[in-house]
This record gives sequence, structure tokens and C-alpha cells, in this order.
Amino acid sequence: MMTQNSKNILEQLRKVCLEMPEAKELIDGFGHNTYKVNGKSFVISGEGEKGFRLSFKSDRETQQLLLQKSYFYKTPYIGHHGWVSIENPTGEVWTELADLIQEAYLRAAPKRLVKKWNEK
Repeated sequence: MMTQNSKNILEQLRKVCLEMPEAKELIDGFGHNTYKVNGKSFVISGEGEKGFRLSFKSDRETQQLLLQKSYFYKTPYIGHHGWVSIENPTGEVWTELADLIQEAYLRAAPKRLVKKWNEK
């Protein structure tokens, strides 16, 4: 059962992810809320022992910069592909996180959607 705090974070995450063109939310085989575009994941989230965790697709250069901040860490199992995670994001972190999620979406999206997004 998800805590109220986790539910609130999930709603905030859902709002950010689903504003992207053709983004879809699915529940994966592990019960994680997974956000995909064109069949490719760009954000994965779920609740663990320490609360709500979300992971997003990044490149290795950005990952190295983010890992210098205390609240980001390399995602287990898929971190070697550039994925970064954060637990229980709050407050001002969401401004940065929304931008990082947008970048993750653009990494996963097909060229036609990237072009559409950039023309906004």
C-alpha cells in the first residue's frame, strides 16, 4: 500500500511526464509506474523501503554531473546505461527534476516528436 506522501509525489510525476506528446504510463512486471514514449522508457518509479523512488534516463556525462549532488544516485541494474535515481523528491528539486525528465523524454522519443517538442 502506497503512503500518502508517495501518492502525492506520483501525482506530481504523472503531471510532468504525461504533458509530453504521446507519453504513456504503464505498470511494469515489478509493479513500477513506467513512463514510455514510442515503447521506450524514460522514467520508472515505485515505492521502496525508503519511500518513493524515481529513475530517469540520462546520458553518461549528465549522470556524472548529477551524481555529484547528494540527492541523486546511480540507478541499480541500469545505471551503467546512464540512468539516475532520486528518493522522495521535494520542493525546489522538482524544478530541476522536471527539466531532467523532459531531457529523458527527448532521449527516448522518436525524431518526429523531438522536432514537434522543439517547435513549441
